[in-house]
Amino acid sequence: MNSGDLQFFLAVCEAGGIGKAAERLNTVQSNVTSRIQRLEAELGVQLFRRHTRGVELTAAGSRLVPVAGQIGSLLGSVRTVVHDDGTPQGRLAIGAMETTAAIHLPALLSDYAKAFPRVDLTLRTGTTMDLIRQVLDQKLDGAFVCGPLAHPCLRAEPVYEEDLVLLAAPEQADLSGILAGGEVSILVLHSGCSYRRKLEDVLTRRGVCIARTSEFGTFDAICSCVAAGLGVTVAPRSMLPQIAARWVLSAHDLPAAEASVQTVFIRRANAYVPNALSRFVEHVHAARHRLHMG
Repeated sequence: MNSGDLQFFLAVCEAGGIGKAAERLNTVQSNVTSRIQRLEAELGVQLFRRHTRGVELTAAGSRLVPVAGQIGSLLGSVRTVVHDDGTPQGRLAIGAMETTAAIHLPALLSDYAKAFPRVDLTLRTGTTMDLIRQVLDQKLDGAFVCGPLAHPCLRAEPVYEEDLVLLAAPEQADLSGILAGGEVSILVLHSGCSYRRKLEDVLTRRGVCIARTSEFGTFDAICSCVAAGLGVTVAPRSMLPQIAARWVLSAHDLPAAEASVQTVFIRRANAYVPNALSRFVEHVHAARHRLHMG
């Protein structure tokens, strides 16, 4: 089987059509069509249904997607392995929750970039569920997510311990007063955010109903709306200086059992670890040690 045909297959999946895939691959539509037809003939199944709006995967095509992605990643690993001479270099894609990126990563990423200038380092932010999915799909080499986490395909190492606080409008000076009405509106990131689940659990244990859930794309937008009195949210205590510098809010302590959260660094288990990633993990642990010593 030609691995190139699988790359054409994945390009059609991602683009949603033959024409768009051809543009992405810098080739003609007839070439894409013939490669897909050859793959279908070799496998003995139809991978796409053609219609006027483009193509859609058949059941067999859907089952092939993750395997084709793994094969593509393995071929990429072959290139990485043979060129990995001990000097960290090449692409390194790291993910992080937005709050982790704001609090812990600026100095760490700066130190790493200075130490290894031949590494093309990128950082993507997202929710815990989004980041886990991207690591499993091999779109990220590793990510900082909310733990604890047990997954057979992932290795998770604890790196940070955080305490969450509840944030509310400045005039709401007492936590019991905020919850006294029996219902509150919450301001959160979209589904998959681990801190969102923490906030929902805190309210549920107190018998407080959620009157409205408003979802936002960024934590900055959440803080602005909390300051305007539209609802409450939670954030790591270590973010309070940054928050106080931009918004006037009230911060409220939560019981230790509810406030404590763990941040872990995840990467794929049983996968080749290039020098760029192994050195990044070393930087993470060194930064954690300096934090504890401080």
